[in-house]
Amino acid sequence: MLTLNAKTGWREVEIGRGSSDQTCPVQALEQWLHLAKIDFGPVFVRTCRDGKRALDTRLSDKHVARLINQSVLKSGIRSKLPEQERLALFSGHSLRAGLATSAEVDERYVQKQLGHASAEMTRRYQRQRNRFRVNLTKAAGL
Repeated sequence: MLTLNAKTGWREVEIGRGSSDQTCPVQALEQWLHLAKIDFGPVFVRTCRDGKRALDTRLSDKHVARLINQSVLKSGIRSKLPEQERLALFSGHSLRAGLATSAEVDERYVQKQLGHASAEMTRRYQRQRNRFRVNLTKAAGL
């Protein structure tokens, strides 16, 4: 459980364990907190230039955007596209939308995780999701 201050105020977010140690967000967060020696306060902070020590300064939205861009370029994702097109496809919002879209669970769980006040906002984040995966009409025998 992580308590964070979002646009709508303080809220608790559950972070579930992943199916692989390499992609588990809990393990990554625990490792980061240990290495950065963070017990309280901002979780996502800057590091010194050599990357060997965490600083007290929070990451800005612009810094997060730069980190996402660097990661996209290094990863080779969509490598056949020109660099500017690749970078335009990925942002903090696109990562949230990717999670909302790929999570094949009831919409209310996605809404709670993302902290949306309405289901309509959650639906905006769900790109190309098959909302009729469970056909209630057929399930009702109609």
